[in-house]
Amino acid sequence: MTDEDIARLRAALAEREPGPFHFRDICAGFDEMWIGDKVKAGHAFLDAVRAGRLPGVSDTGRKKGGGRLYLWSPDRAH
Repeated sequence: MTDEDIARLRAALAEREPGPFHFRDICAGFDEMWIGDKVKAGHAFLDAVRAGRLPGVSDTGRKKGGGRLYLWSPDRAH
C-alpha cells in the first residue's frame, strides 16, 4: 500500500465517527473492483493496520457482514 493510499484512507477515516467499520466503507471504488483486487486491497489494508501505519485503527479479529471488522478510535491515533 503506497503512502498516497494511506493518506486517502486516513482522510476517509477522519470523516467517520468512532466505531466499527469494514474496509469497503472507507475504500473509494471498492464495489467496482474485481474480486481478486478486492482481496489484495483488503489484505494490504490489514497489513498496514498491523504495521501501525493507520494509527487509531485496530483489527477486531472478527468477521461480520461479509468482511473483517476494524475499529476506528481517533482518540488513540495520536
